[in-house]
Amino acid sequence: MRIGLVIFSLRVGGAERVAATLVNEWARRGEQITLLTIDSQASDFYHIDTQVRRVALELNVPSKNWLQSMASNARRARLLRAFVRRSKFDVIVSFCDKTNVLLLLATRGLKVPIIVAEHNDPRKWTIGATAECLRRLLYPRASGVVVLTSGIAQWARELVGSGDISVIPNPVGEQCLSPSRPIVRSDQHFVVAMGRMDIAKGFDLLLLAFALSVESYPNWTLRIVGQGAEQQRLQKLAEQLGITRAVRFEPVTKEPEKVLRESDLFVLSSRTEGFPMVLLEAMACGLPVVSFDCMSGPKEMIRDGIDGLLVPPEDIGALAKAMARLMGDERERRRLAERAVEVTERFGLPRVMEMWSEVLTRATQGRAAQKSETVAEVATNHG
Repeated sequence: MRIGLVIFSLRVGGAERVAATLVNEWARRGEQITLLTIDSQASDFYHIDTQVRRVALELNVPSKNWLQSMASNARRARLLRAFVRRSKFDVIVSFCDKTNVLLLLATRGLKVPIIVAEHNDPRKWTIGATAECLRRLLYPRASGVVVLTSGIAQWARELVGSGDISVIPNPVGEQCLSPSRPIVRSDQHFVVAMGRMDIAKGFDLLLLAFALSVESYPNWTLRIVGQGAEQQRLQKLAEQLGITRAVRFEPVTKEPEKVLRESDLFVLSSRTEGFPMVLLEAMACGLPVVSFDCMSGPKEMIRDGIDGLLVPPEDIGALAKAMARLMGDERERRRLAERAVEVTERFGLPRVMEMWSEVLTRATQGRAAQKSETVAEVATNHG
């Protein structure tokens, strides 16, 4: 099968990591796979197998105003359309809202099936009035819509009506499937959090909660791993809270599983999520976890009280209480961790790849049926 996957970039991010995982696995299984980005290949953070055809349009140019933005998107659409026509794909998978809209615009009238995948929760994540309007107009034309959770599927159903909607979670990376981390006796313990440093990830809420919980557990350190525009503000907040000695800001890493296995507790403090890869990986690495119960994502992974703890969204007091509970109870941390690794069974790569195979098969069979109908109609007209 000739598969194309389109995403804006392969910079650091959950959707980008999933895209890299999928194309590498498709290539390993013998598919003819092409990965195309709007951004340049120089910005790639994730490894791509040499069997994957890698194409970069190199059109990530900042726009100074809306006219430049329109012109830039028109050029992107034109080049995308030309590339798709030349490549003769059997099916194309597009990742993330605005890129999905751009690809559907660029390929209108072409016969190649387009599957669009949402990697945020669109009920909580805005893409702007224009893009939102275009999404409502164009998504019904897609051959399939893939979302991360059943809740988001309800949103998609209102958007596309009787269209093909599939719920496919993110997969656990194979790097997390090695033997569980060894238990190391130490007086020093670590809470770890990872992600892009922006408002959505709620690291400010985490710092506030940690400041409350660490008072009783001074041998604990918070590690925040990532990068982003909010980093300086977060560092200043840590200073204001008087916890700078107990907080470490660390650069993004290509091997998050190593950091996870060096830690004792993982916390997800996001205000909104789709299906957070880092939470999935933390559980797969055998970490006890605490998370805000966002509208989408954590509740699909964590079985509250069984393999992790869920607390009300943006409730700093509840988060601090849950963190302190686990910081002070090694036996409880170990109990949750032992069950947390079961996410590898529920969200393992083989199972997720099978879900994707079913979606691709339906899309390509639909295309074949359309071709057959067209041939039959032509034959009838010439009979």
